[in-house]
Amino acid sequence: MKITGIHHVQLCIPRGKEEEARAFYESMLQLKEIPKPEALRKNGGMWFQIGHQQLHIGVEEQVYKGKHHPAFFVDNLSSFKEHLSLHHIQIQEELPIPGFSRFTIRDPFGNRIEFIQPSLV
Repeated sequence: MKITGIHHVQLCIPRGKEEEARAFYESMLQLKEIPKPEALRKNGGMWFQIGHQQLHIGVEEQVYKGKHHPAFFVDNLSSFKEHLSLHHIQIQEELPIPGFSRFTIRDPFGNRIEFIQPSLV
């Protein structure tokens, strides 16, 4: 028995903020929204496909700002950082880890999101 991968990561937003979340995740981060199963639509939120994994945006009454976060691989970290900066997204430089360059941001709801790329060293 072994874990073989990650199917999805879920972040949460406050109730009634779905359109703001779409503007950020679909327009700003350019993720592709996919349909939620009919039985789950009543819960609010939305799902996005990222390669073979998914990002689920759920709805909660209270969203907690903390260290928990997904880390998304990007193909050009400096270009992605520039894109976000041009849209006035605050960039948080992170301590380096061996073999990777990275930075984090907060989405409009306080969720921490890391962007990471293997170093060219």
